[in-house]
Amino acid sequence: MKRTSLIKGVSLIMIIVLLGALFAGCTGKTQTEGEKYISVIAKGFQHQFWQVVKMGSEQAAKDLGVKIYFTGPEGESAQSTQVDMLNAELAKNPSAIALAALNTEAVLSQLKEAYDKGIPVIGFDSGVPNAPAGQIAANASTNNENAAGIGAEKMFEAIKTEVKAATKASPVVIVVLSQDATSASITGRTKGFTEKMYDLVTAEGVAAAVTGGYAAVNKGDEANAAVKIEVVIGATPDITDMTNAASGVLNTDNVRGIFLSNEGAVNGLLAAINSGSVLQPNIKVVGFDAGAGQKSAVRSGLFLGSITQDPYQIGYQAVALAVKASNGETVKDIDTGAKWYDASNMDQTDIAQLLYD
Repeated sequence: MKRTSLIKGVSLIMIIVLLGALFAGCTGKTQTEGEKYISVIAKGFQHQFWQVVKMGSEQAAKDLGVKIYFTGPEGESAQSTQVDMLNAELAKNPSAIALAALNTEAVLSQLKEAYDKGIPVIGFDSGVPNAPAGQIAANASTNNENAAGIGAEKMFEAIKTEVKAATKASPVVIVVLSQDATSASITGRTKGFTEKMYDLVTAEGVAAAVTGGYAAVNKGDEANAAVKIEVVIGATPDITDMTNAASGVLNTDNVRGIFLSNEGAVNGLLAAINSGSVLQPNIKVVGFDAGAGQKSAVRSGLFLGSITQDPYQIGYQAVALAVKASNGETVKDIDTGAKWYDASNMDQTDIAQLLYD
């Protein structure tokens, strides 16, 4: 009797298991579906910008019912650390990866591994520029060239009279302070600002030249230029090097405009001023991004204004694209937008929500 009862019990368990499997097959669900794992690898945690990106990505994960892991190196100069993080996430075989690459060349083998494994990669912020064809499914990012062009237009209007009066003997100098020459967001903003400013100046019949650390943007005849647009790059993105670079800019003759390509450059300039370097009142400063220091500088009138991305949407849309790509859906690039803010509009709801501390 005991043997017969045992057999009946085992048979009942097998029937339940088979029915469960049949039910799962009929509904198209598996035990792990609804638990997608998305790896989100940022450029760093050094700036508050990335904390807002993280908030956006976490909200998307909550809304879409997936699990994410948001990580990034301490600073944006730590390329090898980011590569190690990417390797660690690849080992987990995530459903998809969202990546803001510090250097595309440094992650080429990892991109190929993801591609070979069928793991879609979404670029965010500056994305993964010049990645091999097909290895980046889509990007959630700001059009940095267009965004920086807004800053050039605002600055030009503020110094237009001086620009039109500039001569070779008495030139106007406009400086772009950038923290590196590798990040696509920084190089894109540098290119966007310098090209727009060059076009605005020369449209007034004034000779201009772009010079400095980005060979790709250099143009014009420097020897005969009345307006010199100079690109200055910090030795590293670290605050000490950016402060030193900013101090050099503030001690340059004939500077009438300074464009700061991200929060790191902004913090370098503010640190230089706090250390005793003087920002002359006739120098118009335009920043990019936000942060407490930059917001204060804009509000007080120290800066003409700044350009903000939408870091929350960058994070949100990166995860949303990653989920779609992991489901086999066709995805395409999303421009997450940019806006100008100054003391007159920074408290408006549509702008204030984009300005992180």
